[in-house]
Amino acid sequence: MDGDTLYSIGELARRTGLTVKAIRFYSDCGIVPPTGRSPAGHRLYDIDAAARLELVRTLRDLGIDLPTIRKVLDRELSLAQVAAAHAEALSTQIRVLRLRRAVATAVARRGSTPEETDLMHRLARLSEDERRRLVGGFLDTAFGGLDADLTGIRRTMTPELPDDPEDEQVEAWIELAGLARDPEFGALMRRVTEQHLADQHGAGRARGDVPRPGAVAMVRDHVAPALAAGVDSASPQADAVVAAVVARYADLVGHPDDSALRHRLLTLLETANDPRREAYLRLLAVVNGWPPPDPLTPALTWFVQALRARAS
Repeated sequence: MDGDTLYSIGELARRTGLTVKAIRFYSDCGIVPPTGRSPAGHRLYDIDAAARLELVRTLRDLGIDLPTIRKVLDRELSLAQVAAAHAEALSTQIRVLRLRRAVATAVARRGSTPEETDLMHRLARLSEDERRRLVGGFLDTAFGGLDADLTGIRRTMTPELPDDPEDEQVEAWIELAGLARDPEFGALMRRVTEQHLADQHGAGRARGDVPRPGAVAMVRDHVAPALAAGVDSASPQADAVVAAVVARYADLVGHPDDSALRHRLLTLLETANDPRREAYLRLLAVVNGWPPPDPLTPALTWFVQALRARAS
């Protein structure tokens, strides 16, 4: 465009790609006023008006409202200020849309009922403070008031959903939050914790030993090789594994290997083998972006079957 040339609204529309109706609207709003008038009274525009129109179109494509655009054009606001504020607003909208998409994906995959869908939607929209209160209540149920410093355990059991989570993290948070809302699961975790603390305060701890691996860790360490070798829990080859675990557990709690000890160990492992416990740890790793934990269910199930068969 020549700086001295004036263009009719139709010519300006052809050069800018905007419709005559749109240019007339912006002109009537005072956002892009005409430079002058033709002898017949038609609006005429110069190169500056065309540049303003190009900027208006760009800002409108970004979703910025007309009052804000007017302030930018009138130098009441800097374009950098507007762009920064708008980018933040868009980031918020994107997070909301990603949460909605994650909920919709989960609903479609699970075939959820309307009630389940409503719950998932509400859990996905919780603020950071609301998420912390929800998880904090669960952790208080599981660990609160016990005679031990469980700060480290609480920290490792706390989900931290990122500000810009991936879809799988949102889905994992929804499922984890559902577990955290389950009072039966909270009570189960407390039973496991109480039993673990009682074991650690057995005769071994009384001798001044440092805390040693609990029953679940013992089973994991001893059963893993048997599982890898394909040893059946009912086979004679399993006898040595059961004997080794029971012996270590008896030493840990300071109690001889008898039916009472084996019943105590069996009860603890059956409780710890609840699928909700492993699901929580798996979901926690997804939410926090940690490597997936090694599954404990195969080892615990194998040993519980082996111990129960020999107890019978």
